[in-house]
Amino acid sequence: MLPRERYEQLEKDTLCEFACLSSQTKGREKQAEPCDMRTEFQRDRDRILHCNSFRRLKHKTQVFLSPAGDHYRTRLTHTLEVAQIARTMARALQLNEDLTEAIALGHDLGHTPFGHAGERMLDKLNPHGFHHYEQSLRVVECLENGGEGLNLTYEVRDGILKHTNQTAETREGQIVRLADVIAYINHDIDDSVRAGIISENDLPQNITDVLGHSKSKRITTLITSVVNGGAENIHMDERTKEAYDALHKFMFDYVYTNPKCKSEETKAQDMIAYLYQYYVLHIEALPAHYLNNAYKFGADTAVCDYIAGMTDGYAVETFKNLFIPKSWTMY
Repeated sequence: MLPRERYEQLEKDTLCEFACLSSQTKGREKQAEPCDMRTEFQRDRDRILHCNSFRRLKHKTQVFLSPAGDHYRTRLTHTLEVAQIARTMARALQLNEDLTEAIALGHDLGHTPFGHAGERMLDKLNPHGFHHYEQSLRVVECLENGGEGLNLTYEVRDGILKHTNQTAETREGQIVRLADVIAYINHDIDDSVRAGIISENDLPQNITDVLGHSKSKRITTLITSVVNGGAENIHMDERTKEAYDALHKFMFDYVYTNPKCKSEETKAQDMIAYLYQYYVLHIEALPAHYLNNAYKFGADTAVCDYIAGMTDGYAVETFKNLFIPKSWTMY
């Protein structure tokens, strides 16, 4: 028996009835020979982990634009925290960890530079709209691998697309959606305390009495709530969900709209707007792969593909090269 076959049998023997078995995947858009060593979902995880878009996440904003410090979250560290939380819940519920991890690692591949500020500007500029979860799916389907895409399984693609505001078809995809919100609310608190925007003592006591008085305790409470609900219906219990919603409102009022942490957003959005308008008018300036996309999908889509794939630093440098006069010397 091949290593893959042994693991497929292990899934059948140990996972719960609501788990998505790798041997029962709906498959890929392009048929591929099975791997001797890895299950289909393990292959998807590895394809995501080794792709260019995943590596670029380390230079993309999570919440704070260009923070002065090494310990603030980036889009990559956020992704890794989501994957860890999602795997913890999947293991406790006897769901498929490999599928859960693959979805978690791929869920933000389509995020723009400068976080949600960049996303909002592209959504405003593109006549077709722009949403990072749709772009993440586009990355794995037709942008990565020289335009060939990663050819992921249906279940992973479904989980990536639906991680924000829809219900995934698999329990594993539903877990990633909750892991995402558990991760970001807690690491955003951590980063906000580090930045001096709030302190732990500022968090309302009626919330912390329910969720916990530290990051670790809050994460444990939220994970426990989901696990205690069982695998049939992935959800938080009502008391915990109410406390989470109140915490999110607090963060929106005191952090996400705080002038100190959003002071550079207007500049970032202006840069995105200038880049978008320039490339729509000069599609010949796009790299060859994106120029081909302009003819295939339209200029607006191709320009969004290019800009969304930029890191923060690359967007700034591109803006400088296009719009800031260079010094010169007369000989």
